[in-house]
Amino acid sequence: MRSYPQCIAFLGQFGRFQQIVFFLLCISIVPNGFGAFTLVFLADTPSHHCRVPDVNLTEDWRGAIIPVRFDLVCDQKWKKPFTTTIFFVGILIGSFFAGQLSDKCGRKPVLFVTLALQTIFTFIQVFSVSWVMFTVLLVINGLGQMSNYMAALVLGAEILTGNARLLYSSLGTCFGFAAGYMLLPLCAYFVRDWKTLLLVLSVPCLAFFPFWWFIPESPRWLLCQDRVEEAEAIIRKAAKINKVQAPCVIFEDYVAKAKTDPKEPHSILDLIRNVNIAVMTVILCYVAFTMSAGYYGISFNTTQLHDNTYLSCFISGAVELPAYVSSWLALRYVSRRLSVIATLVLSALTLYVMQLVPEGYPSLSLLLEMVGKYAITTGFGLMFAYTTELYPTALRNTAAGICNTVARLGSCITPYLLELRSYSKFLPYIILGSLAVLAALATILLPESFGRPLPDSMQDMRKRERMKCPCMPEAETPVTVVLMDNAKA
Repeated sequence: MRSYPQCIAFLGQFGRFQQIVFFLLCISIVPNGFGAFTLVFLADTPSHHCRVPDVNLTEDWRGAIIPVRFDLVCDQKWKKPFTTTIFFVGILIGSFFAGQLSDKCGRKPVLFVTLALQTIFTFIQVFSVSWVMFTVLLVINGLGQMSNYMAALVLGAEILTGNARLLYSSLGTCFGFAAGYMLLPLCAYFVRDWKTLLLVLSVPCLAFFPFWWFIPESPRWLLCQDRVEEAEAIIRKAAKINKVQAPCVIFEDYVAKAKTDPKEPHSILDLIRNVNIAVMTVILCYVAFTMSAGYYGISFNTTQLHDNTYLSCFISGAVELPAYVSSWLALRYVSRRLSVIATLVLSALTLYVMQLVPEGYPSLSLLLEMVGKYAITTGFGLMFAYTTELYPTALRNTAAGICNTVARLGSCITPYLLELRSYSKFLPYIILGSLAVLAALATILLPESFGRPLPDSMQDMRKRERMKCPCMPEAETPVTVVLMDNAKA
């Protein structure tokens, strides 16, 4: 049976159709970049004094944002980290359900529904009259945040093939996120009022919804659902856009399979029915948890390294650009396992070495933290692509959603992890570095996907699901030898 890339090889890898899908999906990811870190500015607390009203009411205080509007200071300061955590809880819930819905209802509907959730409820937050109302809307906003990122990532990875798929899964999606990340401090610098900032970040996102008529559903997913005619219609339209001739029957093998083999039902339970697949999923979830905790821990802490929060946030976002280039190069030329292990080890080393920097060298501390941010961001970019390569089409978004859900647990603990600085300045670094070392050791047991086609079925996945430690020699397969006596003349 011919694989999906072989069936659509006549389209080419990066014709006009693929370019349209590539760039529109990348642009749709930009809101995730500024949405993930909006609270850096919305929840910024100005200098103040508790229980000294005459001194407290300074111009900086009057011009502040969420903490002042909803009194998140002094005896109510616990609400500030809780606000950030509750946002990530919304992302966690959205990641869990969006992944499964995407495998059942399609990638495209989930992409646009979650994008609508994020846009609409960011806009409605402007009208919040209390902290409770703001946090409830923030949770609903979080349901769409990152869920549309995962849907866009999987959709593009399934439509595109070859080097175009690698370019999209690493540079394309990640550059879209980084662009939004760097756009945020620029907007916040010129728009200091929190309500106006939310309007500036939400209203332009309405321009993304006409993309519905240009971005198709995943043909791979349609084939997995035995909707062969719809998949062929999309590819024939792509052939017209690319100005190439499509064969009479594009997915001939899939048509025969749909008639003879009934569609195999899949659910989240398929991730735990097989021991090897279950162990692989647990390891991927732990690595994703570590990457997320390290990424958001360093990102939120970086904004405190410079007196100018806007500059710190922009630098933190700019560091991601070379990191994503590195992840793209690694995806093209280096094994997945080795790449992920290297980024985890490098991030752990920088986090540990930071404790040895003397007090009078803030620039060296900033440099080491940026190296750590570079390493963990590179690993984050690798893990998105690595996870989608290991699972079959029917479970790809479900598995990615589960890993993303567990990753959100890492981001949920980040605000409280950073609060440990009040006990020891380097305690968060020690914890994050130790998590990274354990994740690097666990990654050794993951299967390799470098240079291999995306699995379309559970059978394809089981062919390479076996995990082993590279340092242990593989047992030789015994060969049966039959001895025959020569007849004497």
